[in-house]
Amino acid sequence: MMRRIAVALLGLLLMTGAQAAYDLDQLMSDLATQKGGRARFVEKRHVALLDKPVQASGEMVFTPPDRLEKRTLLPRPETMVLDKDTLSLERDKRKFTIHLNNRPEAQAFVESIRSTLSGNRKALEQDYALKLEGESQRWVLTLVPKDDAILALLKRITVSGSKNQVRHIEYLQADGDRSEISIEPIEVQ
Repeated sequence: MMRRIAVALLGLLLMTGAQAAYDLDQLMSDLATQKGGRARFVEKRHVALLDKPVQASGEMVFTPPDRLEKRTLLPRPETMVLDKDTLSLERDKRKFTIHLNNRPEAQAFVESIRSTLSGNRKALEQDYALKLEGESQRWVLTLVPKDDAILALLKRITVSGSKNQVRHIEYLQADGDRSEISIEPIEVQ
């Protein structure tokens, strides 16, 4: 009887160990299988000076490996396009363009999104210390900036999802303000 219990416990421990094997390499491999697509987003910005969060919503389109478009529809239209090393923003009929190779802190911030979506661990680890918790069905990836200049602006980024889908991103700024983006993929018909 004791032997059966010991064998059952050993089997249970081995199964638990197998489930715990989900690691950064597996997550990045899962994310790299994502072929891009469209998603709806809702963003809530929690700013210390305001009584309640500021909310925006719209659609995002990701085309791996390096094009991301974010079209805010509410509360007012705005389009942001990241194409390779150029970030373009259009709001109120005004257009701004930033070349990221001239702004290393902006480059690191942009790479946190683009490299996560495309499963590029090497690019992420250039600027961030990575910590993964959970398993493939429900994972949480925390990115902490390595560079003091970036850390002075951004405390951490927390990305969560399931399998190869990013579903939530939270940015915690050094001043305590934070943004949360919930993402819902749009199925292509």
